[in-house]
Amino acid sequence: QVQLVESGGGLAQAGGSLNLSCAASESLHSLNAMGWYRQVPGKQRELAAIITSQGNPLYADSVQGRFTISRDIAKATVYLQMNSLEADDTGIYFCYARDWRTYWGQGTQVTISS
Repeated sequence: QVQLVESGGGLAQAGGSLNLSCAASESLHSLNAMGWYRQVPGKQRELAAIITSQGNPLYADSVQGRFTISRDIAKATVYLQMNSLEADDTGIYFCYARDWRTYWGQGTQVTISS
């Protein structure tokens, strides 16, 4: 059972930046992928960005060029730097990890004011 602890998020203005971090209880080498999904009320949870065990990032089209996912293997932590934030980026951001199972963090609220 992998535990995921999120931090960051909060309130920012449109055009601003926020940074999220997610620390895993196990080595990133034991995970196939780790990253972030987001969800707004009434909609399905959707991928924002993930990074594979090989270090390859994958971004949703809506965040490409604005968000950057990175990782610190020694700290077993993944980061999401979010720049040029838009009102549509508002939602709950969930840390995600996958080995032979899927794991979720508790979620952190991101609110962008226009």
